[in-house]
Amino acid sequence: MKEIKYVITDAMGLHARPAGLLVKEAARHACAVTVGVNGASVDAKRILGVMKLAAKQGMELTLTFDGPDEDAAAASMAEFLKANL
Repeated sequence: MKEIKYVITDAMGLHARPAGLLVKEAARHACAVTVGVNGASVDAKRILGVMKLAAKQGMELTLTFDGPDEDAAAASMAEFLKANL
């Protein structure tokens, strides 16, 4: 199991557009991807769960990866977060 943390720097937070992109990026990987904030965690491959987190600027996201390609998934999701949030 792999885990990464990222503090949201985007002033808009995790709103609809980046949430949709995050779900698409997570869906590219075979491993299970979970995203959490403030003690709540959801499947990162489900748009409604990700939107429900209502993550704002300054909040720390925790992504966990469990499965066959977790190293590649963690690396690509870290790059995604830096580029989009």
